Amino acid sequence: MKFYSAFLLLPVLLTAQDRPIVIRAGTILDGRGRVLRNSSVVVQGSKIQKVESSTTAATYDLRNLTVLPGLIDTHVHIAWHYGPDGRYMPRDTSEAQAMGYAMENAFVTMMAGFTTVQSVGSPIDRDVREAINRGVQPGPRLLTSIRGVNNAKLTVEQLREAVRKNAADGADLIKMFASAGSVKDGGHQTLSNEQIAAVCDEARKAGLRTLVHAYGDDTIRAVSEAGCTSVEHGFFASDETLRVLASRGTYYDPNIGLVMQNYLDNKLKFLGINNYTEDEMSEMQKAIPITLATFKRALAIPGLKIVFGTDAVAGAHGRNIEELIYRVQKGGQDTGAAILSATSVAAESLRMGDKIGAIAPGLEADIVAVEGDPLKDITALRRVVFVMKGGKIYKNVAHGL
Repeated sequence: MKFYSAFLLLPVLLTAQDRPIVIRAGTILDGRGRVLRNSSVVVQGSKIQKVESSTTAATYDLRNLTVLPGLIDTHVHIAWHYGPDGRYMPRDTSEAQAMGYAMENAFVTMMAGFTTVQSVGSPIDRDVREAINRGVQPGPRLLTSIRGVNNAKLTVEQLREAVRKNAADGADLIKMFASAGSVKDGGHQTLSNEQIAAVCDEARKAGLRTLVHAYGDDTIRAVSEAGCTSVEHGFFASDETLRVLASRGTYYDPNIGLVMQNYLDNKLKFLGINNYTEDEMSEMQKAIPITLATFKRALAIPGLKIVFGTDAVAGAHGRNIEELIYRVQKGGQDTGAAILSATSVAAESLRMGDKIGAIAPGLEADIVAVEGDPLKDITALRRVVFVMKGGKIYKNVAHGL
């Protein structure tokens, strides 16, 4: 594991900042659709104090870079990793080793410009969240579902109890599986409409959002009509169902450009473990053009809220931006809209639009800078050279960090 050497920077990176920091930028993409030129961002403590014309002496001169809000990935699996043998390791024999890999994944994700992620599926996510929040280890702001809700054998009341338990255990959201877990299974519905509605209703009562793994068209519609927050994947959605999502304000997170490609690129690291078979890999290969076509149709649906999430698993952490590049280059998404999906739209989907997702006074000072202009070349988002989260600088290539 490589994260230990990186963490030696902590005493420097986490020094308290009493005086305002002034970041001078030639170009700012503010995360809400505005492009600001020759401006300065004044940071006091963990917050953005103001954005003004460049008159104040700069602490950091980023005039040759493009400055953006910290990026947000609404769907990752931060605990998934390869073991010492290079193979996918879903069950660690050492809890300390599992935590170490998860923290490494968190660190490389933040170094790639993602200052907030939503990790949906492992109890260890809660430990990672708490370690980051305590300042013990560097990583993105992390939200977790702790565990999934997916047992179709449970009664409606038992499913409600499962939601209450997750809430009591400190979950930030509820993750529900309403479709079969793999592409090979064809996405058939696994929970009844009544069960889906009960989970989402109980989550609302607990003040939590619900993200739902759903492939099939009928399932996707049932999820939206039940008032759930977000449909994850949604590979086989019809235009009519996508219009239902748009009318009901359900977020759509397609996950089309990274996760399946990552499985196929690293096939030998997964084959023979859990349900990863040659047949499953073949079905993923067949699904890629189908999911791309669904995404293109989704772009044409007025008012559909397409949010940025990758479903990053082992091998994909730190490469999250490849999903956005794919959506633009292969899917034809407008570059500006794609960036909004990973900033203000993502923040809104997390109910954190008043805290993150934009460069504006009063918001958290989550700021990244990249070489190049992503509005002209989306691949510029691969070239992250400056990362600030909550007013603390974790990466600054110009100063050797």
